[in-house]
Amino acid sequence: MSSTPERTRELTALLEMRGVTKRFPGVLANDRIDFDVRAGEVHTLFGENGAGKSTLMRVLYGFYQPDSGEVYLDGKPVSISSPAAAIALGIGMIHQHFMLVPTLTVAENVSLGLKSTRRPLKDVRRVSARIEELSALYGLGVNPSALIWQLSVGERQRVEIIKALYRQSRLLVLDEPTAVLTPREVDDLFRVLKKMAAEGCGLIFISHKIREVLALSDRITVLRGGKKIATVPTTDVTGEQLAEMMVGRQIGAEGLSTGGGSGEVRLRVRDVVVRGDRGTEAVRGLSLEICAGEIVGIAGVSGNGQRELGEAIAGLRPPVRGSVQVDGAELAGKKASAARAAGLGYVPEERMRDGVIGDFTVAENLMLVDSDKPAFVRLGFLRRSSVRARAKELVALFDVRTPGIDTPTRNLSGGNIQKLILARELSGRPKVLLIAQPTRGIDVAAARYIHERLRQEAAKGIAVVIISEDLDEVIAISHRTLVMYEGAIIGEVDPRTTTREAIGLMMAGVGARPGPEVTGPGAEVAGSSPALTAADGQTTGLPGTGPQGAEPLTAGAP
Repeated sequence: MSSTPERTRELTALLEMRGVTKRFPGVLANDRIDFDVRAGEVHTLFGENGAGKSTLMRVLYGFYQPDSGEVYLDGKPVSISSPAAAIALGIGMIHQHFMLVPTLTVAENVSLGLKSTRRPLKDVRRVSARIEELSALYGLGVNPSALIWQLSVGERQRVEIIKALYRQSRLLVLDEPTAVLTPREVDDLFRVLKKMAAEGCGLIFISHKIREVLALSDRITVLRGGKKIATVPTTDVTGEQLAEMMVGRQIGAEGLSTGGGSGEVRLRVRDVVVRGDRGTEAVRGLSLEICAGEIVGIAGVSGNGQRELGEAIAGLRPPVRGSVQVDGAELAGKKASAARAAGLGYVPEERMRDGVIGDFTVAENLMLVDSDKPAFVRLGFLRRSSVRARAKELVALFDVRTPGIDTPTRNLSGGNIQKLILARELSGRPKVLLIAQPTRGIDVAAARYIHERLRQEAAKGIAVVIISEDLDEVIAISHRTLVMYEGAIIGEVDPRTTTREAIGLMMAGVGARPGPEVTGPGAEVAGSSPALTAADGQTTGLPGTGPQGAEPLTAGAP
């Protein structure tokens, strides 16, 4: 977006937060922070997990009351006592952690708190019609009648986007809104956001993706350790400088993964069919093979069967038919304990719901799957000294930043919770590691640590499978990339030689149709077309070529 200095000076101050301080027991989350947003601009909040971004925005949205400081809208002081008060003032927020009622439909969630023309009944039909309009405009694919509990993580995030758009907020906070969108959908969303800004809306953008921050923002404010480090025009800063400001030290560029697996097949999936929560086929006759020592990325837009595939492999969702083998052991229809015994490590996409127990301590969560091993139990009782020693060892080995192993896990940042889960799963020395959304909602430094750790584990001979909707992540970490669409693998590409535009088209369903199986490194997709045909009729060759004029990928980007 990149405003000129002249334009920036002309913009009206819509929001001013002056000297905002917020404390929690033992933590100074916001330390006298000044932050402002002008009507007609996109102002990004950038920083590590735990830097204070979310706390500052929760103060703005009325979740928290500041210990000191003032908030001004249109130059007038305001007291925002609740989210309802924020909404009444024209402030909207797209949350990273969803604020949805699982048992209600999309339309019912959107209509919550809104006046109805059919009081006391909800005007769901009118709301549904408007949702369909917004969904078509943004390409979000949201079904107004779907129940929230039946939706994937990505689909729920799209519902949050719809909620904010429905209310036509003049000041909108967007917390990681693009995590589940294809590159084309991100471009479409950015065009709409820029139009909203041009019409006078103020947008606060929170993202860990430097590429997106630089593409969308007018100004960037960097927070570190609860303090404001700087506010800079986007035109005056580079991605490397942003990363350095965020962590207080230099971070090297992340390159593409090299090498790959050439060992024995560790994970073999054959003709697997899996039903989703709605009873329909979410995975349709899918086959793949992953070898020891390779990292294979499964890319796709949320809702195309990736979650159901991962749960079927991990033993959490029985397939209707087909075979799932880890190191030759058949697991289809068996429980998660059988998958773990066969050598599968699993990091789920919803770490707080499925990966840890928030009220348990760091030590307790690290020992969840090892609590029955002789080294940690005696006569039916845990050997606490052994448990604590092992927990301290894993915390140090995986750089889990926590005040102590007795800290409740819910108090850790997202990046440290992810490292905790990874430490627990790798401590069992698995033959296959399946990790879903490895770095969703995680800052650049933590994401690069996790990527490097996955590379190290692959080099030791572990077969690593990542399921991710973050195309830049898939490109950076994978030796091979399989693209999943509508429950099937529609193609395989080499991320080192294929453009992100070409992969993005496949994620949107433009490309080769699935054949009967995808096998190991170098295997071709049976029945696939040698080229992708874009919506405008242009042809994109695969692998190794992209749209005319597109450059091959040379490096991953955070």
